[in-house]
Amino acid sequence: MLTTGLVIGIVAILVMNYAYPRIHAWLYRVFVTEQLRTGRLLLLMILAGQIFFVFFVHPNSGFDSGMLLHTATDPNSVYDPDVTSYFSLNVNNLPIMLFMHWISTTFNQTTWEFFDFVTLFFVDLSAIFNLLSVRILQKRAMGTAMYIQAAWLAVFPTIIMPYTDAWGLPLVSFYLLCYFAVRKSDLHSLIRVAAATGFGISVMLTYFIKPSSIIPVIAIAIMEALMALDRHKSIKPQHWFVALAMMLFMCESAYYTYQYVNVRVENQTYIQVDKSRAIPAIHFMAMGVYGQGGYSWWQAVEMTFLPTKQQKTDYSVMMLKKRLKKLGPTGYLKFLVKKQRNNTADGTFGWLKEGHFFLENQKPNNKGITNKLKNFIYLYGRHIADFRFAAQLWWVTLLAIIALGFGPRWSVIQILRLSIVGGFMFLLLFEGGRSRYLIQYLPCFLLLSILSFERVVVNVKRLTGWYEVKVDEAAAADKSS
Repeated sequence: MLTTGLVIGIVAILVMNYAYPRIHAWLYRVFVTEQLRTGRLLLLMILAGQIFFVFFVHPNSGFDSGMLLHTATDPNSVYDPDVTSYFSLNVNNLPIMLFMHWISTTFNQTTWEFFDFVTLFFVDLSAIFNLLSVRILQKRAMGTAMYIQAAWLAVFPTIIMPYTDAWGLPLVSFYLLCYFAVRKSDLHSLIRVAAATGFGISVMLTYFIKPSSIIPVIAIAIMEALMALDRHKSIKPQHWFVALAMMLFMCESAYYTYQYVNVRVENQTYIQVDKSRAIPAIHFMAMGVYGQGGYSWWQAVEMTFLPTKQQKTDYSVMMLKKRLKKLGPTGYLKFLVKKQRNNTADGTFGWLKEGHFFLENQKPNNKGITNKLKNFIYLYGRHIADFRFAAQLWWVTLLAIIALGFGPRWSVIQILRLSIVGGFMFLLLFEGGRSRYLIQYLPCFLLLSILSFERVVVNVKRLTGWYEVKVDEAAAADKSS
């Protein structure tokens, strides 16, 4: 019923905008002429809705998120063999768990509601950094940026899932913002130095929180190297000096950040872990070629039984070779096509597709505000299909904007495109199989769609103009015959 109403509403607005000049003029004034004011109002409304949503809906989660928060907030849990085994195997989750523990002890809070509000803060902070990036790169696109950000936040329930997916977003958005600020030559030199330092710090923090989220940094390095090779003869010596100075600030801040965080993690005394049992990276490549290319329970279980890292590596290499031999070149290509579909098709970003996603009854009744809201996001909720439709509509629209924004070769757009392609390649090679892993690259998708929107308008006008010319030519041919 809600989906039907949404579709009818969208169609009615489009028809009235086309058929009634007064309504067209009003919509144009509100959403185009006054787009900055309207955008701010929409973002404030979305923020109010998010706070309302988290206040009433903050369920306990299972899978990794639940393990992290349980360990971070309950000091007695660190003596549980299952907990120590989990962090011995998944050493990559140790830094964020310790960060959660620091937040819990600093604010003296242990509830899911509190950590959901922390997650909400990080997600909205990412949106703010994205808006600042647009202001630096293309100020006239701020209205479009607010609309696209508001649409994203309206269908993003991951704000109630405190995990690396959402907590890594502001770091990615921040190092992109810092990079854009460093490239902005008309900014004050002190701002650019601060941005270079911030870039190094945020990149290294991203490495500790979610290592795969540094793929845009690789894209930046590749594009900068190519541009330097292309223009090396025309670059003045003072520009080389500035570039090297900025790189020095970036590298130095990254180095000291790595040293500081690594020492704190290595010398932590909160939980005892056996790093010799850590799961090797090749394990995630082996998982990525079975089934839908996602999580493999039986391979994960095997990792718990094999005592040493070398044995785990040997087993994973064996499984990887076995699967690739079975698929063959053609079969592997077909598998990658299907896996890419699984990696990118879902606009809810894999919502409810992890095991033990929520630890309570997944079929809420319709009594009270909390249950009415849960019906939109729980597996057997009455309106889960409505949420999925809205999220999918937003995702398809975003991808359509990116696809129709072809043409410009602006270096920033090329970097964002390369970052997304790099993310796709990573998820094809390693564990993927669901769209949740795309969350870490959302800042790239959002910024690319915003910066491409003007070109989309131009391209659509050209396409429609070409179509109208062909129609007129066909009509003229019919008359002449």
